[in-house]
Amino acid sequence: MHRAEKFVAEKDDYLADVLVDLGVLQADQLARAREEASASNVGVIDFLLANQAIRQSDVTQAKAAQFGAEVVNLNTMVIPDDAISIIPRHVAKKYHVVPLFKADGKIAVAIADPSDLNTMDSLGHLLGSEIEWRVASETDIETALNKYYGGAEKKAVVDERFKDVIEELTQDNVQISDVTDDGAGLDADAPLIRLVNQIIFDAFKMRASDIHLEPLQKRFRLRYRIDGVMTEVKSPPKRLQPSIIARLKIQSAMSISEHRIPQDGRIQTKVGNKLIDLRVSCLPTNHGESIVMRILDKEGLKLGLPELGFLQDDQQLFEKIISLPDGILLVTGPTGSGKTTTLYSCLHFINRPDRKIITVEDPVEYVLAGINQVQVSDTVGLTFAMALRAILRQAPNVIMIGEIRDIETASIAINASLTGHLVFSTLHTNDAPSAVTRLIDIGVKPFLVASSTRCLMAQRLVRKICKKCAEPYQPTEPEMRALQLTPDMLKTATPMKGRGCANCNNTGNRGRFGIFEIFVIDDEARKLIYEKVASSVLRARAREMGMRTLREDGIRKVLAGLTTPEEVIRATVGDDT
Repeated sequence: MHRAEKFVAEKDDYLADVLVDLGVLQADQLARAREEASASNVGVIDFLLANQAIRQSDVTQAKAAQFGAEVVNLNTMVIPDDAISIIPRHVAKKYHVVPLFKADGKIAVAIADPSDLNTMDSLGHLLGSEIEWRVASETDIETALNKYYGGAEKKAVVDERFKDVIEELTQDNVQISDVTDDGAGLDADAPLIRLVNQIIFDAFKMRASDIHLEPLQKRFRLRYRIDGVMTEVKSPPKRLQPSIIARLKIQSAMSISEHRIPQDGRIQTKVGNKLIDLRVSCLPTNHGESIVMRILDKEGLKLGLPELGFLQDDQQLFEKIISLPDGILLVTGPTGSGKTTTLYSCLHFINRPDRKIITVEDPVEYVLAGINQVQVSDTVGLTFAMALRAILRQAPNVIMIGEIRDIETASIAINASLTGHLVFSTLHTNDAPSAVTRLIDIGVKPFLVASSTRCLMAQRLVRKICKKCAEPYQPTEPEMRALQLTPDMLKTATPMKGRGCANCNNTGNRGRFGIFEIFVIDDEARKLIYEKVASSVLRARAREMGMRTLREDGIRKVLAGLTTPEEVIRATVGDDT
């Protein structure tokens, strides 16, 4: 048995014996429960709770009796503000504790698990004061944390001498060195920190955008998303699942005692000499908690427009649009189509000392130098709309809104564009002209859409052919038909395909770029929008103006040898050419 699992089992056994001493359980009842729990491979306390042989309040009472502590009912207590201010919000949330009062130089604190000596020692060291511990149920502590701390950060001043201690205890920064372990270390004796660091390092080395740790019934699956495609790699043993998840939750400042609700967090990590951020999501599933980590590489933002996938003519057009003094540019596409990267690249292109740029995002994924970024927080009421109202009083030249989600946000954005601001934002639509219909559907007046919108751009991501193993490729007959390629078109072009090499992990593809559909709004298009015509009519007008569809732009890039017919067909399925 793994050491952590053995410790939990021993703690459960002792707690069960205390329940017998308290008269909550009979000895023979406990003996049967131990046998059945062992056969089901679950802890005896969990087994008793699941079968309603005991109540959660009984467990809380037993934990308190085990350590001679007092049980408190947080639901009936009124905790004064000066007590709450003793422990900062992020510390209370991290250690899952609630301060009760301070008297005679001692601080009374409620905790769910009085056997958690690490938390008790760490908090005592952090506060620099003697602590009197009380015991409350996990549910009561969670309710009290939400009641007294909520989602807002309490303005508690931490003594300067504790700053280094806080940084050490929270462990937000972890140095990851280049580990060359071939995977043989994935056993119970391998240091947990080394294993977690190895998972993150391997993902970064393989250029993954996401790390997926998925608890299945009999195994703990590890997958990386590389160039948009999920790739399964050697997974850690199932028995290490609780320890790995707990380690990641601690690093990302989540509550390790909460297993019932989704949680989000962040980890800042240094891989070699490179600083990256990990956005961490934890989701309870049937077989444990699923962890997904999005790797946010700050250096990946320094993309010029050519790196995004624009060919020269589209790049010139796009540069002209994003240099306009006012109006709205909307980038559309499904989740994961690169919209945020495109907007960040736009901001990077126009970011100059004579322009004030403010963004409103949920969440702020990348920190951009010289740009004011606002993090939306629904828990304190800072919505997109409220943030937008406030930043308009900051006199910006350029505003980026992470996403237009409702009529209030859309109205403020449009009014901002009509009063001399350049506004960038995103929408979830399948093509560029449909963005107009979407705005009107959520309640924006057609004449406001017509007068404010400068450009609508849809995009998708396709995989780029690996340069080191690219070779000429003759498209198949089905591919020729799907992309409407003719022999004459192939006479002056050389489609390519990667055969697979070490540089691309034998996939034939390395990296991704965009294919685009750019609809510049002219006077006739404005008239059609004002008349509230169907998106099909607007799309026909856009085609007359020379707008290339996503598939047509993809075909150009196939003929230029940048991507494969298969990629374009996959990314533009159902596209009306």
